Amino acid sequence: MFANTPAFSGFAVDDIDAARTFYGETLGLEVKDGPMGILNLELAGGRPTMIYPKPDFSPATYTILNFPVEDVGAAVDELTARGVEMERYDGFDQDEKGIMRDNGPTIAWFTDPAGNILAVLEAD
Repeated sequence: MFANTPAFSGFAVDDIDAARTFYGETLGLEVKDGPMGILNLELAGGRPTMIYPKPDFSPATYTILNFPVEDVGAAVDELTARGVEMERYDGFDQDEKGIMRDNGPTIAWFTDPAGNILAVLEAD
């Protein structure tokens, strides 16, 4: 039924201006203003993602966006240089930079200003 429908995803934030700055300036992604205060995040590979304001917002408790990169360490260094703090989770063996290695993909997590979880992970 939906095999040829160009689906897209979306997620909520509590501050659309902070999201615009974070995704556009900090992460360097293309962000376009949409109708009714919505942002359109243009991800590589033609994967549009909608960011919308939600008055009774609660951050996602799971990873909403994964960014595959060739070198997680270099990505983490760049993110921290831009003021992004890496997340640390109990039960995960993460190094001093917050990177988990040798237990699945090499991955590190961080949050957007709204508290939604994002990740950089080593591309295969």
